[in-house]
Amino acid sequence: MNIGIRQKLLLGMSGMLAIVATISLMTIGQIDELGKSLAIVLKQNYLSVVACQDMKDALGSIDSLVLNSLLGNSGESRRMVNGQKAKFNDALDRELHNITLPGEQERADRVLRLSEDYFRILSTIMESQGPEPERRLLYLKRLVPLSNEIRLVSREILEMNQANMISEKNASRNLSISARWRVLSIGMASVLLALLLGYQIHRWVLNPLRNLIDTTEEIRRGNLEVVLQTVAQDEVGQLSRSFNAMLIALRQNRNSDLENLIRSRKLTDDVFRALPFSVAVLDPQGQVQVSTEKAVLFFGLKPGVSVRELPFKWMPGLLDNSIDDLKPAGLEDKYVQQFVGNKEYFFQPTTIPIVSESGKVTGSILMISDVTQLHEQQEMKRGMVSTVSHQLKTPLTSLRMSIHLMLDEEVGALNGKQSELLVGAREDCERLVDMLDDLLDLNRIESGKGQLEPRPVKPALLVREGMEPFLGEAKDRNVTLTAVTSGELPDVVADPAGIRHVFANLLSNALRFTMPGGKVTVGATQEDGMVRFFVEDTGAGIASEHMAHLFEQFFRVPGQDVRSGVGLGLSIVKELVEAQGGAVSSQSLPGKGSLFSFTLPRCKPQLSKTTKLMEGEQA
Repeated sequence: MNIGIRQKLLLGMSGMLAIVATISLMTIGQIDELGKSLAIVLKQNYLSVVACQDMKDALGSIDSLVLNSLLGNSGESRRMVNGQKAKFNDALDRELHNITLPGEQERADRVLRLSEDYFRILSTIMESQGPEPERRLLYLKRLVPLSNEIRLVSREILEMNQANMISEKNASRNLSISARWRVLSIGMASVLLALLLGYQIHRWVLNPLRNLIDTTEEIRRGNLEVVLQTVAQDEVGQLSRSFNAMLIALRQNRNSDLENLIRSRKLTDDVFRALPFSVAVLDPQGQVQVSTEKAVLFFGLKPGVSVRELPFKWMPGLLDNSIDDLKPAGLEDKYVQQFVGNKEYFFQPTTIPIVSESGKVTGSILMISDVTQLHEQQEMKRGMVSTVSHQLKTPLTSLRMSIHLMLDEEVGALNGKQSELLVGAREDCERLVDMLDDLLDLNRIESGKGQLEPRPVKPALLVREGMEPFLGEAKDRNVTLTAVTSGELPDVVADPAGIRHVFANLLSNALRFTMPGGKVTVGATQEDGMVRFFVEDTGAGIASEHMAHLFEQFFRVPGQDVRSGVGLGLSIVKELVEAQGGAVSSQSLPGKGSLFSFTLPRCKPQLSKTTKLMEGEQA
């Protein structure tokens, strides 16, 4: 008959459980008997001991009080004798109702008879008006012997109960010793049975499982030729035979899958190398595993080469940033310039970490986009904008001068219609000049040729200089223009002229779209490491679907007056602020107004000469 592992374990455990249960029940019965014996000792014998001791104490007190009465203090002694008599009778009554030992009843009855004689003589001594010598003689001849005899019998009862308590204690100790030996026997039998069961489990389960573990370890090393030997018919034997069948299937699949894997890997490598981009797959240490032909051509990213060994200082930093942040990382400078074959190229690198499901970085992808054509197009656009703007400014200046002379009637008088047409032409000329100035400013900022000179400056001064040119316009439009700043704001690092240009664009927009009676607020507040400047108005507001495009070039909110500009003002604001290390943001609610803000970095405190000297001495 085939016995499974479950039956084997149940068979081994059932015997041990039976032994443990039997001896445990026997031990519990003995412990119960021990508890009952202890209860008898404490409840009966101890009460008799206490009663006898109380009787002896009461008699001793009475004898002392009688002697004191004979010496002349009869009044107070008589009252105290009655109290001790009551105490004696109470103790005697407890003893008479707690007879538990052979011979205890006769002694208790004798104490009762003797106490009756004793208290009768005591009453004669305490209440008699006879001569003092007769009372003393009666005390010495009759009362003292009775007291001694009562004490003697009480001591006999006390010693009987104490002896019984000791006997019960010894019996309880013997019972506990017996229980201890039985428990020890249980432990020894359980240990022996456990050793036997452990030996059988080792034969039945552990040895086959250890063989299975060894075989699994061989498979982990790549050896699929192993065979697991087994003759058992239990669950472990079934598992071993299933394991051998699995190994046969794995060997068959390995031979077919290996060819497919090699073919797929070669195809993947060929396709990857043929990609028209500079891409490389790196391990966590930055060593190239796979790369495209262009990555090898432009940057030397051959398989097996570490990016930390290449002469490109931006590669290790870019790789470390993406791994530390667990997100794609790019260069702040946006472009990398590289000369290949006497030709200039521009690239935009990005690293993307490869993260496993457990959150561990297993590698990175380095993607280097060729943006040479885009860079050339931007340079061409900037050159064209600069050339066209400068070329247009010359005839436009001449046209403005001619219109100005005609409106001043330097070349003849004008009628009303002619004046109206010339005023309109002048306004359009001024609008064209503003557009050309904005285009030139934006072009200079984007090309990095803007003359920005950042220096420490107080935020309150920037706010005041930014809003002063618009006080008259605000008054003419009946719009309240106020400043809200705190004198405790730290200095910021900024180019005052550039920030005045920023405020000019923001305030001109705020005043243009705020109705008469409205309010425009300019101010600054402190943030973490930055100071935020803001321009808030109570104008018409901007719909939410247009907010994401406000700072894009040539974007105009639909429905605006054509004379409001071409959509370059806010893009110039963005470029000027970001060029000084800040950021722009906007909030708006239609019908409630808008809030445009930008941040500038705080000025770091400079160490005084004394502090620098002290630090130099410590160093």
